[in-house]
Amino acid sequence: MTEHIKPLRAVFVPFRMGHHFGVPFHVNAQRRIIAEALDFVRTATHSGQILDLLRWADLRREGAQIEKQQKS
Repeated sequence: MTEHIKPLRAVFVPFRMGHHFGVPFHVNAQRRIIAEALDFVRTATHSGQILDLLRWADLRREGAQIEKQQKS
């Protein structure tokens, strides 16, 4: 959808609906997403450029480990 519309700048995060900043409790990843998105606003070189961030599977695995650590 984003590639078709071609907004001036877009950051693609491959997360499920409602998880715009990744998995719960994964503060480092959430900060990284925000920092990289803000940096991209400044550094994007052309209209329609899309920054593809992170992988859901990787973050979900890391998030599960964080949740497990919090419970123990």
